[in-house]
Amino acid sequence: MVFQEKIGVRSVRIALSVLTGTVLMTGHAFAQEEAIQKVEITGSSIKRIAVEGALPVQRLSQEQIAKTGATTVADLIQALPAMQGFSISATAAGSNSGGIATASIHNIGESYTLVLLDGRRIAPTGSGSTINLNSIPMSAVERVEILTDGASALYGSDAIAGVINFILKKNAQGLSVEGTYSQPTASSAGRAQNASITYGFGDLETDRFNILASYRHDEQKPIKATDRSFADTAYVPFGYNGKNYVYDRTSTATVPANVALTFNGGLPAIGFSPYLKKNGSCPTLNYISLNNTPTTQNCAFDFVTSVEIIPQNKRDSFFTKAQFKATNDITLFTEVALSRLDLTARIAPNTAPFTILPGSASYNANVLPYLTPAQAANVKQVSGNYRTYDWGTRDSQTITDARHIVVGAEGEIGAWSFGTGLTWSQNKLDERYVGGYVLAKEFRDMLANRSFDPFAPIGNQSDATKKLIDNSIFHGSIREASTTLKGVDAHGSRELFTLPGGAAVLGLGGDYREYAYEQTPSDAAVNNLVYNLNAPPAYDMTRSSYGVFSELLLPVVKSLELSLAGRYDSIDAIDNKLTGTEMGHKQSASTYKVSARWQPVKTVLLRGSYGTGFKAPSMLDVAQPLVNAGFTAGSYACPIASNEFCRPGKSQYNVISGGNENLRPEKSKQYSIGFRIEPVPSFSFGADLWDVRMTDAVSSVSEQQIFADPVKFRELITTYTEPATGNTYWATKDLSLNIGRTHTQGIDYDMIGRHNFSFGKFTANLNGTYLMKADYTRPGTDADWTSNLNIFGVDNKVAFRHIVRLAGTLDTGALSNTLTLNYRNGYQDAETSVRNIDSGKNETIRLHVPSYLTLDWQGKYAFTKMTSVRVGFKNLLDREPPLSLRASSGHQVGYDPRYADTFGRTFYMTGNMQF
Repeated sequence: MVFQEKIGVRSVRIALSVLTGTVLMTGHAFAQEEAIQKVEITGSSIKRIAVEGALPVQRLSQEQIAKTGATTVADLIQALPAMQGFSISATAAGSNSGGIATASIHNIGESYTLVLLDGRRIAPTGSGSTINLNSIPMSAVERVEILTDGASALYGSDAIAGVINFILKKNAQGLSVEGTYSQPTASSAGRAQNASITYGFGDLETDRFNILASYRHDEQKPIKATDRSFADTAYVPFGYNGKNYVYDRTSTATVPANVALTFNGGLPAIGFSPYLKKNGSCPTLNYISLNNTPTTQNCAFDFVTSVEIIPQNKRDSFFTKAQFKATNDITLFTEVALSRLDLTARIAPNTAPFTILPGSASYNANVLPYLTPAQAANVKQVSGNYRTYDWGTRDSQTITDARHIVVGAEGEIGAWSFGTGLTWSQNKLDERYVGGYVLAKEFRDMLANRSFDPFAPIGNQSDATKKLIDNSIFHGSIREASTTLKGVDAHGSRELFTLPGGAAVLGLGGDYREYAYEQTPSDAAVNNLVYNLNAPPAYDMTRSSYGVFSELLLPVVKSLELSLAGRYDSIDAIDNKLTGTEMGHKQSASTYKVSARWQPVKTVLLRGSYGTGFKAPSMLDVAQPLVNAGFTAGSYACPIASNEFCRPGKSQYNVISGGNENLRPEKSKQYSIGFRIEPVPSFSFGADLWDVRMTDAVSSVSEQQIFADPVKFRELITTYTEPATGNTYWATKDLSLNIGRTHTQGIDYDMIGRHNFSFGKFTANLNGTYLMKADYTRPGTDADWTSNLNIFGVDNKVAFRHIVRLAGTLDTGALSNTLTLNYRNGYQDAETSVRNIDSGKNETIRLHVPSYLTLDWQGKYAFTKMTSVRVGFKNLLDREPPLSLRASSGHQVGYDPRYADTFGRTFYMTGNMQF
C-alpha cells in the first residue's frame, strides 16, 4: 500500500508538472474574455463593477458545470476541492436519511454552510439549517457562486463556513431539450438517465416580460454490494505489513438464530449458536464470529451480501420564473421550484429478537442441551437473535417533496437600488416501509404456534410457511415530517458621498423568518403493528427570528477599497406546540465583517477580511426528548460490570439521543488574506489563506469515547428496553453539549492558463485546497485537543490535507476535449480490532489508506450553435476505492463511500438541442 501511495503521489506530480508547465509557457496569446460590468456578488448586498471583490468567491458557469459531467447538483458541489465533511446519498443504506446530500465548505460542517437559491434561503431538511442538495433543480441552474469565507454579518446564522448560491436562469428565450444516459462499464448496475426540457418566451427589455419554465426527470438504478468486489462482504480478509488479517463486521443477528441467556446466582451471561454447537460449523452466509469471547460462541451473519450500496431513486423537478417590468426601473417577479425525490434503500433483512420460554419445545431442543447443570438450574432470561432472511431485505422508500415559492420586486427607486421578496418554502418527506418489515401480531403468532422455525437454516421453510411469510410483511407509511419556512426580506443600497476612489455606497437590509418543524408517526408505528419497531417521536415546533444589517463600501482611493458590515439577529425560544411550552431561551447575536481590496497595479489584487459569525442551535438540539436512535456502529464489551443489563460478549448497544435546553449559539472568529495575479492576459493565479476558530461548539461524546472510559462517562450510559422481548440492556446517550472548540485553517488556490495553437485553443485550470489545521476538542471537553487531519478522527471523519482538481481543455473548432484529474491524499484509517490469521489473536491496527487519483475525460462536438453532444468517461482508469476498515456512515463495509467512487468507470452521453 505504501508503494501504491508513491505511485499516486508520483502520478499527480507528473500531471501537475505537465499541465502547469503548459500554462506557464502560454505567453501573451490570449485576450481577456469577460467584459467588465456592474454585478451583485454573493457575500455583498451592493452591486459593484469589480467582479473580484474583497472576499473569495468561486464561480461555475453553465459550460464549466457541463464539463464536469455532473448529472446532479450534489455530484457537482461535492466534487469541488473546497468541499469536505458533507453527507452523501449512499448513507441511506443503513439510516433513515432519505438520501440527503449536503454541502460542507472546508470541512467545517454541513450545518455551517449556508445554501441559497437565487440569494434566498430555502427550507432545510429536519429542524436545523442543513439543505438537501437533491432538492435543487439542476436544469434550472444558470451558474453557481461559492463564497468560501464567513458571511454571518450579511446572512446571519449558519454562514460561518461560507455560502453556496445557486443562481437560476432568467430572461431566456426559446426551447432547449437535453438528455443524458450513463452506465458503469462493469455492469448495468448503477445505470442512470435524465431528460429535461426548458422553454422561455418574452424579452424583458423589449416585451417587458419573460416567462421561463423547466422540467427534468432523473432515474438511478441501484448497485448491490455483491456487484462490486471491494464491497461484497462484511468478513474482509486482507494483508498488512506482511501478515494476514480478517476484519469482521458481521452481525450476531443471524439465520438460524443465536441465543443469549442471563442467569441468577451471579453466573455470567452467555451467548451461542445452537447450529454451531450441533454441527461444529456455521451455515451459509454465516461465519464463526471473530468477536466471540470466552462466554460466547456465536455465528455471525454477513449482512453486506444483501445491501444495496447505491440506492435506487428517481427525481422530478420543475422550475418556472415570470418577470414583468412594471416600470422602466422596477421589475416584479415570481419563481416556483418544485422537486420530488423518490428513493428506496434496501438493506439487510431485519433483526428480530424473540423470547424463548424455559421448558418450551424450542428451549428443550436448542438451548437446554448446551447448558451446564448450574446454568440450567439458574436460568433467568432466554432470548433468540434472529435475522428475518426469508422475509427479504428491509426496503425503505422515502418520498421527499420540496416546494419553494418567491414573490418579489427589484429595481431602482430614486437613488436606491433595492430587492425584496416574500418566501414560502417547504421540505416534506414520507418514509414508507415497502418490504422486509414484519407485522408484529403475525410474527408472534408464527412463533407461538411454531409455523416457522427460527433455528432452521436459510431455505428450509415449507411452502405453507412461505405463504404465511408473504402475508406477514408490512407495507405502509411510518412517519411524515416537514420543515416549512416563511420569510420576508428587503435590502437596498445607494451612493452617499464621493471619495478619491469613487462613490461610497451604503447597503441596508433585514429579514424575518419563521420555521416550523413537524413529525407525525403513522398509526401503524404508534400502535406497534411492526415487530420490534420504536415508533418515531412526534414533533410540532416553531421558531421565529429577525435580523437587520448594514454594509458600507468605501473606495478610499482608486486602488484601495474598504468594506464594513454589521448585523444584529434575534432568535426566539422554541414553541413546542405538543406540550404547550416554550423551550430553550431567546437568543441574540451581533456580528461584523471588515474587508479590504487593494489593487496597486492592474495585474495584482490583494485582499483580506476579518469577522465574526454565529450559528443558532437547531430546534431538536434544544428540544428533542430522549428517543431511540439505533445502534452503535461498533461492537463492545459490556460497559458496566453488571450482569443485569449486559449483552453477551461483544455486541452492539442501543443509542439514545436527546436535546439540551441550555444550548447557546456557537460563535466564530475568522480571517482571510489572499491575492490574485495576472501577469499576462493568458495566465492568472491566486490563493487565499483562511482561518476559522469556533467557541461554544455543539458536540456530543462519541461511542468510542464512552466505551473506552465508561467510568468517566457514566452519566451518558442509560438503559433501553426492546419492544419485541421486553428485555432491558445498557445503552448510550448522544446528547448535545456547548463545550467544544474548533480551529480550521487552510489555503484555497487556483491557476488558469490559456494558449492558442495553430490547431486550437488550450485552457488549463488548477484548483485545490491545502488544509493546514483541522483541530477540535474531544467531544465533552473544552481543552483536550485532537485532529482529524489525514487521520480518521473520533468524529468518524477524515480531513484531507490535499484535494486537487486539474482540468485541461483543447478546443479545436467544433470539437472540444477535456481531461480532468481528481486527487486526494492518503490518510491513517480508523483504529480497528482485527484477527491475525497466523497467530489467531486479535490486534488493534490503523491501516494506511493510500491516495486516491481518478481521471475523467469528456469530448464535446457542436454540430451547430444549437445542437451538441457530449461523450465521456468518469473514472476512466476504473480506480476502485482503497481498503478502509471504518465502522460508520452507512452499511458499506471495506471502503468509505464518502471518499471514493463506488460506480467505477462510467460511460455517459449527453445530447442538447436548442430551438
